[in-house]
Amino acid sequence: MLTIDSKDMHFRQLNEKIRAARDKKITVENCCGQRYIADGLGGKEIVIRGTPGNGLGYYMDGARVTVYGNAQDATGDTMNDGVIYIHGSSGDATGYGMRGGRIFVRGDAGYRAGIHMKAYEDKIPVLVVGGRAGSFLGEYQAGGLIIVLGLGAGGGAPVGFFCGTGMHGGKIVLRSAEAPPNPPPQVVVREAGPEDLAEIDAHLSEFCRVFEADKPALLASRFFVLTPNALNPYKQMYTHN
Repeated sequence: MLTIDSKDMHFRQLNEKIRAARDKKITVENCCGQRYIADGLGGKEIVIRGTPGNGLGYYMDGARVTVYGNAQDATGDTMNDGVIYIHGSSGDATGYGMRGGRIFVRGDAGYRAGIHMKAYEDKIPVLVVGGRAGSFLGEYQAGGLIIVLGLGAGGGAPVGFFCGTGMHGGKIVLRSAEAPPNPPPQVVVREAGPEDLAEIDAHLSEFCRVFEADKPALLASRFFVLTPNALNPYKQMYTHN
């Protein structure tokens, strides 16, 4: 296993070291804002201690990344495969345009998490946020699955304003005592049923295993599901429809 002390290291130098490493497992110590870590990477496991900068896992293609700290904006942007575990919170646009793989955030996510998320062939991207998500969650979502658990959110819907705006595919699942207020007209909100809970079961198990959460307590709560309705006008704007 290779350990890289990234203190005061330029992001290009750090990423060159990661790409050149023959080791399949790499630990990055003292990370402080270095951008684009694990971009386009597959076949390696990276443990990051500190705060990686924007674009963590951009176009990632099968790597496994664990962050012991927070992550900045655009984590998993256009991610194709692999998994990212964040033991803190993440910034804006987490999962922007991701088309495969999984992102698990123990804490909160900023604005526009899951924006333009899409399914691609047999790939179904998954974003799980343990705390709250900011406004415009799932904006223009075209596919995939977003789960927000609202841990520590203090009750009420664990999302900001305009959840699902422009959504025309995929699904958003919220653990919440109440439905999100004022959903956009092209979105249907309903309470989750057994089939919905079965669909998210494996992802809840993974979240609870990685972050040591109480799965039975989660499942004892209410969940709500957001999906685009049949008359969604945004479907006409995309070629796959």
